[in-house]
Amino acid sequence: MSTDPNEQRKILRDAALHFHEFPKPGKLEIQPIKPLGNQRDLALAYSPGVAAPCEEIAQTPDAVARYTSRQNLVAVISNGTAVLGLGNIGALASKPVMEGKAVLFKKFAGIDVFDLEVDELDPTKFVDAVAPLWPTFGGINLEDIRAPDCFEIEEKLRERMPIPVFHDDQHGTAIIVGAAVLNGLELTGKKIEDVKICTSGAGAAAIACLNVLVALGAKYENIWVADKDGLVTHKRNDVNDKWRGQFRRTSDATTLAEVIDGADVFLGLSAAGALKPEMLERMGPKPLILALANPNPEIMPEVAKATRPDAMVCTGRSDYPNQVNNVLCFPFIFRGALDVHATTINEEMKLAAVRAIAKLAHEPGLEVSPSGAPAVFGPDHIIPNPFDQRLILRIAPAVARAAIDSGVAKRPIADWDAYQDQLNRFVFRSGLVMKPIIDRAQGQGKRIAFADGEDERVLRATQVLLEERIARPILIGRPAVIEARIERFGLGIQPGRDFEVINPEDDPRYRDYVSLFHSLVGRNGVTPDTARTIVRTNTTVIGALAVKRGEADGLICGLQGRYIKHVRDIRSIIGLQAGVSDVSALSMLIMPRGAFFLADTYVNQNPSADEIVSIALQARDHLKRFNIEARVALLSYSNFGSRDGDSAFKMREVYAKLKAVAPDLIVEGEMQGDLALNQELRERYIPDTALRGEANLLIFPDLDAANLSMTLLKEMNNALAVGPILMGTQAPAHILAPSVTSRGIVNMAAIAANEAIGAEG
Repeated sequence: MSTDPNEQRKILRDAALHFHEFPKPGKLEIQPIKPLGNQRDLALAYSPGVAAPCEEIAQTPDAVARYTSRQNLVAVISNGTAVLGLGNIGALASKPVMEGKAVLFKKFAGIDVFDLEVDELDPTKFVDAVAPLWPTFGGINLEDIRAPDCFEIEEKLRERMPIPVFHDDQHGTAIIVGAAVLNGLELTGKKIEDVKICTSGAGAAAIACLNVLVALGAKYENIWVADKDGLVTHKRNDVNDKWRGQFRRTSDATTLAEVIDGADVFLGLSAAGALKPEMLERMGPKPLILALANPNPEIMPEVAKATRPDAMVCTGRSDYPNQVNNVLCFPFIFRGALDVHATTINEEMKLAAVRAIAKLAHEPGLEVSPSGAPAVFGPDHIIPNPFDQRLILRIAPAVARAAIDSGVAKRPIADWDAYQDQLNRFVFRSGLVMKPIIDRAQGQGKRIAFADGEDERVLRATQVLLEERIARPILIGRPAVIEARIERFGLGIQPGRDFEVINPEDDPRYRDYVSLFHSLVGRNGVTPDTARTIVRTNTTVIGALAVKRGEADGLICGLQGRYIKHVRDIRSIIGLQAGVSDVSALSMLIMPRGAFFLADTYVNQNPSADEIVSIALQARDHLKRFNIEARVALLSYSNFGSRDGDSAFKMREVYAKLKAVAPDLIVEGEMQGDLALNQELRERYIPDTALRGEANLLIFPDLDAANLSMTLLKEMNNALAVGPILMGTQAPAHILAPSVTSRGIVNMAAIAANEAIGAEG
């Protein structure tokens, strides 16, 4: 990748504009959740049927949660006066940011959002415009409003609206900072009531952070605050408001540098360079540095570590350990608050979130840290990864319990086990199943060969793989063609500098490749002359040979030619795993209902019972890479012996053999597809079924059933397809569907990299 910052910014800007414009402008749309397929549906949804829920709500206002979507609807509201990194750009220009916030709410917590951009700078008028909207929403998330207006706006809205009002720029940051400080002090053996805290910045986020730290036990007399005009002291007459005024100190000092001696915590929410190395040198032992200015922190982590090797460092950046990212908490705080119909988000709920986040960091991380090290509680892991799938499972219940205990929950949770199960099922449905795979691959440097190296989708995927450090691409193709297409598509990558090229027409390893290929297939009717021709023209063969020779860790192919032909080449060159009779294909479909794995969707036309057992066990192992426990359904036209026939007999035999060889595997069958997804229907046949909820791994009796089901589900549900994942090879090799997108190619490269990493272990 180019190291020119201007070029990198242009590439990112162009990509972002394209992302927001196509295929439809924006990032959100509204979808109906009730059918409107006939006149009766219309009569129920609108006139005259809609009168019934209206009457119920008029009589019992809380019934609104039963009959409308209000309780899962949040407003993200801004006037665009303090947009991160952009400043006061106005309400209209802030809309892409607010849409982005809405997407995060939906993706991470399943919460629907209307974004409202209010063109009003006067805080009182802003409040007057927003406060009457409370009947529409279950909660309000204020965003990107300048200080001190944001303090006044939030305070007045909390007084006037009987629903949670939460300014994320303040409290989201503060909650994560609170968790980081708790864990950082635990590692150093310090007590929060004793530590000296020096703060650079006195805006909304900084004041909220300090308020949380005080609530956790920090003493006002141990806190020093500075803003762009100097130290906040009683000598200044411009910090008299009640929010900043509580942190004024009596001192003749005028700068933070004058009072930083012996400080235990530096909290930065200001600007790059605010913490000088010479200031850091004078801090106390094992200092905790929270340098949260973005994109450039108050001190870069590498500079801080070089200056003080004993320091722990947090930033707002994703490319360093200990990222303070608001997405760690705000979706899950609202999830917990909405689920108990909280009337506010109070201090007890915020502190419950602080402690839940701090506690989660003690658990082994699901992914490696940005440095590539295991995510184990310690100086480089005092905050969980923002994409940790367990965040919603820890924070939402903690917030809900705090709301109940503090008396602000209108509908307490009666069955906590059922609530936890509901959250677990959301995690599975969220579409984040690829995140652990991508995170695990980042920075590991696995070499992935692409047989279709001249294809535009592969070239675009190559840029993403390099930007996200997922893999080191090796493109098979003609260098001149690759360079010309890179230029045509406006990409910022260069052959040789960013990735290796294997030129089928002129590669110095050609003779070695031919010799190896003929040694593998020479007794299958392939003459030396034929071998030479194939190695010149068949890029899948070239890629497979590169993997066989150890020059690549995995292969991605299949954009051209028949699937089964690629299978033949991979099978003959890379070979099969020990104990596997043939390769098989696992497909994943990510749909609004969840992520489902299907096998075998591409290879084996009529596998035997033993072959299906092997396929199911290999698929189970692949699901583990996604941090998913397999729940297996053995599909048939028969429900638990209701009909006889060859495939029904076969799937019954598969069930018996799986129970024998893998007694801990959650598996049920034989059964039809609706029973696999509907526990109530399943229990009519088998009340004590071992499979609870929905199956996530669907095993089919033959290729017809598997491939037809997969392609129909994909098209009817507009599903994101990942795969097919080729199972059973000695080294990672995957054959893409010709319709795959560049993002699909990135996903498959990440999966191949994960397999290569696993093979090392």
